[in-house]
Amino acid sequence: MTNKIMPKIFGWMFIGLLVTFFTGYYVALHPETMLKIFGGWSLLIIILIELGLVIFLSAKVATMKPATAIVSFIIYSAVSGLTFSSIFITYDLGSIMYVFLLAAIIFAVFALIGATTKTDFTKVGPYLFIGLIAILICSIINIFITNSTFDLIISIIAIAIFVAYTAYDVQQIKRLNSLSLIPEDNLAIYGALTLYLDFINLFIRLLQIFGISRSDD
Repeated sequence: MTNKIMPKIFGWMFIGLLVTFFTGYYVALHPETMLKIFGGWSLLIIILIELGLVIFLSAKVATMKPATAIVSFIIYSAVSGLTFSSIFITYDLGSIMYVFLLAAIIFAVFALIGATTKTDFTKVGPYLFIGLIAILICSIINIFITNSTFDLIISIIAIAIFVAYTAYDVQQIKRLNSLSLIPEDNLAIYGALTLYLDFINLFIRLLQIFGISRSDD
């Protein structure tokens, strides 16, 4: 059963990533659209929509119709691509592809650990959540103090948190699947969303460390 659900989860996760990257790349090719997104209140509205969609999906994905779950996930991935477009302006495309590959390798390693280890990560969850909140608070603080060293430290810690979350989430998905509490098609989207978020956050933090800025060209 687990062997059957995991390919579906990673398949939908990959589709979500493709939608996000292609949406972001397309938007980055149109400066007038970029100005509309990142000018005035538009960005805040998009972020609120993005946040609302992920909260809605996380809370309702287990009970909604599979088709609704799929459409909601694709819409969320596309909305994320709007804010994601800034990386194609900030970083060299070759650098983005390199970091994406690096993130994919790291993600795959820790997903495999989560899928195969006999160690129970359940007790680690609360500590990871506390670490995530701490990273969020520190990131907000650094918006105002703009300390590059502090930002590097935050990114390194965030990478550690999200690789741990990857292994933890894969194990939690396996547990949910074994309990049969969520229909398989719905669990596939729930798992895809969870791992999508882990990967995106891991990728962004790696990009902040290893990405080559266009201004450095």
